[in-house]
Amino acid sequence: MKAELDGLTAEGRARIAQRLKVAREHGDIRENAEYDAAKNEQGLMEARIRTLNAMLRDPEIVEAPPEADAIGPGMLVTIRPTDEDEPDDETYLLASHAEEKAPGARTITVTSPLGRALLGAAVDQEVVYQAPGGSFRYRVVGFGPRAG
Repeated sequence: MKAELDGLTAEGRARIAQRLKVAREHGDIRENAEYDAAKNEQGLMEARIRTLNAMLRDPEIVEAPPEADAIGPGMLVTIRPTDEDEPDDETYLLASHAEEKAPGARTITVTSPLGRALLGAAVDQEVVYQAPGGSFRYRVVGFGPRAG
């Protein structure tokens, strides 16, 4: 998050300032779509900067319990697709926030369709969730706390 914040405050702001400068050179800014687009992007970027600053200033530390019978937030979860001929195991960090990361694992949030299906599941349990691409089935291979 710190690297993203640094990038937005340095390169991001400079890039937007350059876009605004070029757009202003096209004349009347009241009817300038390029200027409007740059201002909108600037607003979104500044909102993201405020969000990152708040998260870094007041972090919410979520630690998974060292021993658990069911999957919960903060855990690394390994699952296997049950509807593939030669399935590969997939490892995910079940996170409360999309910004949480773990090496070697993709992040899913507890509010995502797969995340909701995994919450409370146990090893060898089959989970099913609905997504825009259809219905997906997985078997829980294992889970545990995220390595510190």
